[in-house]
Amino acid sequence: MDHVLCDYAAGFVNHKAKYPALAYPQSKPGLYESLDPIPDAIESYTWLHEHPKLDVYILTAPSIKNPHSYAEKRIWVEKYLGMAVVENLIISPHKHLNKGDYLIDDMPSGKGQNNFEGQLILFGSEEFPDWSSVTRYFKTKIES
Repeated sequence: MDHVLCDYAAGFVNHKAKYPALAYPQSKPGLYESLDPIPDAIESYTWLHEHPKLDVYILTAPSIKNPHSYAEKRIWVEKYLGMAVVENLIISPHKHLNKGDYLIDDMPSGKGQNNFEGQLILFGSEEFPDWSSVTRYFKTKIES
């Protein structure tokens, strides 16, 4: 979710400016639910979610030292993607425990991505720099 669907980097900078004395400004409520979507993320996710050949979930790791992150991530999903997608929200610091064919993530490791049984789509990489490239890839896989 962070750095893939929503712009955590910009949100962190804004939150740090709001709470400059805090070493970990993400510990203050409001950061996660205030994040802006990444360009084309909402449209691309909606296309994937509504495709009849796909069963799509959002798998996001929480900030385990920030209990607000759990609720705020859920609020963000409802705000931008709707209640139907909330039912497909998984919040876990252990991404490798989930089953699937694909995992779209911005990190190759750190939360179990490297042990995920399916294929890792590394968002922000040379091959998948943005949502347009991810959507094109899935259109080729699904519609071929």
